[in-house]
Amino acid sequence: MIDSVDRGNSPTMRRRRLAAMLRGARADSGLTREQVADHMEWSVSKLYRLEYGRTSASWRDVRELCELYGVRSPDKDALMQLARDSRKRGWWSEYEDVFPRNFPGFEAEASVIRSYETELVPGLLQTEDYARAVIRALVPAASGDEIDRRVAARLARQAILDVAEPPEITYILNEAVLIRCLAAGRDLAAGQLAALRTASERPHVTIRVLPHDTGLHAGMEGAFVIMSFPEAADPDVAHVEGLMGSLFVESVEGVGRYTLAWERLSDVALTVGESRELLDAELKRV
Repeated sequence: MIDSVDRGNSPTMRRRRLAAMLRGARADSGLTREQVADHMEWSVSKLYRLEYGRTSASWRDVRELCELYGVRSPDKDALMQLARDSRKRGWWSEYEDVFPRNFPGFEAEASVIRSYETELVPGLLQTEDYARAVIRALVPAASGDEIDRRVAARLARQAILDVAEPPEITYILNEAVLIRCLAAGRDLAAGQLAALRTASERPHVTIRVLPHDTGLHAGMEGAFVIMSFPEAADPDVAHVEGLMGSLFVESVEGVGRYTLAWERLSDVALTVGESRELLDAELKRV
């Protein structure tokens, strides 16, 4: 499903690209946000949300904006088509209450994913049993049906690993991820560690471990993900998630800070071979 429908056609990314192009068209026209909002009989905040992809624009709104900005066809037609595409629904729309907003859309379009994990096995690599145990721990008040729904959503994401052209994914796992997995129970740990070891052999997946004896390091403020995209028009985005929700960082300066942290973590993490040896050693313990 992801390969044939959503991969390379994420509504999230279309909305983001449309927003950037609308910002650029307004800037080229010389009109202020206040002037445009007054002409459209909108609030300034509505225009701001459209220009930063916080909400979808209708093709009719885009048509009127193009006329106001002096954008002519074929550029006008392309923008209107982007507006139509951005309002389509991805497979993840039925799990909108489960996923951080926009995250699956970014993930579905990414060509490179770099992820630093402090406590958990990454969602794309979790076994069903591990995912269920993690969700139960994180959402203790969840009913059995809700847990089943969240597990199904997490497993659905994993289809991206088997598409014709999967993203290049590199994980740096704090050694605490493995230790916590081992402490969760013998059977659970055996299955999950074996899945990690198998995943490490995939040609598009790289797994490295940050050992405890590294000491102080650049990732101590928490886990994060950096996603890069095949089109030059789509800049990198960083994502961080916590108890109060998720945050997407899209500014050049903000993404740059996460990129620098990633590079510093890469300098001190175990090599791929050393990480596999550590996984093998942990597997022998269960």
